[in-house]
Order: sequence, then C-alpha cells, then structure tokens
Amino acid sequence: MNAESGKQLLVTFGKKLISNYLVLVLILTVVVGSIVSPYFLTSRNLGNILQFSAVISIIAVGQFFVVVTGGIDLSVGSIAAFATVISAVMMAKGIPAVIAAACALGLSALWGAVNGALVTGAKITPFVVTLATQSIVRGCAYLVQSGSLIGIYDNNFIWAFSGKTLGIPNPVILFIAVMLVAAFVMHYTTFGRSLYAIGGNSESARLSGIPVKRSLLKVYTINGLLSGLGGLVLAAQLTQGSSLLAKGYELDTIAAVVVGGASLAGGTGGPIGSVIGGLIIYSITNIMNLLTIPSEPQMVVKGLMIILAVIMIGDGTKKGKIRRIKNPKNQQ
Repeated sequence: MNAESGKQLLVTFGKKLISNYLVLVLILTVVVGSIVSPYFLTSRNLGNILQFSAVISIIAVGQFFVVVTGGIDLSVGSIAAFATVISAVMMAKGIPAVIAAACALGLSALWGAVNGALVTGAKITPFVVTLATQSIVRGCAYLVQSGSLIGIYDNNFIWAFSGKTLGIPNPVILFIAVMLVAAFVMHYTTFGRSLYAIGGNSESARLSGIPVKRSLLKVYTINGLLSGLGGLVLAAQLTQGSSLLAKGYELDTIAAVVVGGASLAGGTGGPIGSVIGGLIIYSITNIMNLLTIPSEPQMVVKGLMIILAVIMIGDGTKKGKIRRIKNPKNQQ
C-alpha cells in the first residue's frame, strides 16, 4: 500500500466514522452530560472516562468476536477477575511483572479455549457453557486468592497497564490498538469475513468450506485473551487482585456490543462500533454517578439501553445468506 492509497483509506475511514450514528449518539451524550453537570467536561473527568472505559472496551472487542458468530459469553467478567488474581499472586511471590502478566493472559486464553471446546466439541449452547464457566472461573480465582484481596506494588506492572506514554494513558493506547487490530482482522482478512458468514448461517458456512469449529475455537480463545487483558488493566488501575472484581461486566460488554450495532443473532456489527458503544455506556454511567444516582437504577438504564438497541437494529441478519469469502490469493 503506497502513501496515496493509505491517505485515501484514512479519509474514507474518517467519513464513515463521522457519518456513523453512534458517533452522533456519543456527541449527544457528551452534550447532555455537560448540561446536567458542570464537572462532566473537566479534563480530569474526561480522562477518567477514557481510562476506566478502556477495560470494558477491550473486553467488548472480545465479546464482539463471539457475538458476531451468533454466540454469547457470560464468563468474561470472571476471566478478568481471574487474571487480576493470578497476576497479583505471582507478583506477591516475587515473580517479575512480565512473567506474571504473560501467565495471566495465557491462562485467560486457556479458559476461553475451554469455552470454545465445549461449544464446538460437546455441542453445548454458548449461553449454558459460559454460564457454567462463569461460576467455575470465579470460584477458581477465589481459591487461588485464599479469601483476601492481594495488593499490587510492582511499579513496572502498574505503569504498563495504568501509566502514561507521552502523556497518553496506556489503557487508552491499549484499547485503541486492540480496536484497530480487530477492525483490520474483521474487514481485511479471510478469517474475519468467515466469522460474519458463520454468524449469518453456520451450516451454509460449513458447506462452503469454512472450518466452523476451528474458527469458533479461535474466537473463544481470543475472547478469553482479551478478557484477561482487560483484567490486567483493571488490576493495575485498582492496584489489587480479587475474585470479586469485574462483576456485571457481562452485561456491560454485551450492552456495548449491541449498542454498537451488532445483532445477538450474529453476522453484523464491528469492533469499532462495540468500542464506541462502550464509551457511550460508560459516559452515561459517569453522568449518573455525577448525579449521585444509586447503582440499582443504573442497572435499569443499562437494560433499557440493550432493549432499545435491539429494537433499533432489528434481527440484524438474514438467515440462509452468506457473505462471499474472497480467495486470499486474489487479494492485493
């Protein structure tokens, strides 16, 4: 790709982003926030929104990979909590932050692979599988934790996942990088386009030669990995590991994906929309926190947002139709 074609790609991307209704909704949310609270548009508050929404955004990208295939993962919050515990325990024993983080990510990916193996091998519905592993993973985190939260004091770990680089918060850099890589995979690789096809009609995808089971196994593994990455960011922000963390993240990430334009039936949406959906949800949550609205009504609002998004999207897929997968050899 030369400089001219790269510039044209950026211009096209910019036009699509500006015309996206999600961006307009995000702007409207910011406007409402600035009206109802004088603290909303302060640099400190906006920085907090970006940093803390980074965790949901990263996990929402993984959740999107699952949802686009027609599945759902209720274990993402538990895997994130598990990652905080594993990294904290290892660093408490004097193990370097790099190794602790790598082990936490590897085990998180393994949990995701277990989900995928049960869905594809045992042919259990994703809802039932991940509902079960939600409890199993969090229970394992509690056993490893031995009952009390574990403080994190390793400055290298805290800086890597919660510090700043050239004045930009590292969590923001991480979620933008994850979003862009995922967007590239979904739109410019055969694997990404095959996921849309599986979500549209898995049987047609299989008959067309797409390795459905292998693709689903990869999807759940990626989701586990990104859930673990979100957990590491959360652990660094709170400087602790605990099995009690990340509760309710299942609803938050599903809401982000659905608000971002994906259908729970599969086959539609995109990772960028999921991240913007996450920003919208966290911005609304932030507004409610500034207005001192209790957590219970906030759960009602999130649920209503999901219902509204589903109504706006509709079914989102046309079963029986499949996206054409181009031959990679013909791509330039």
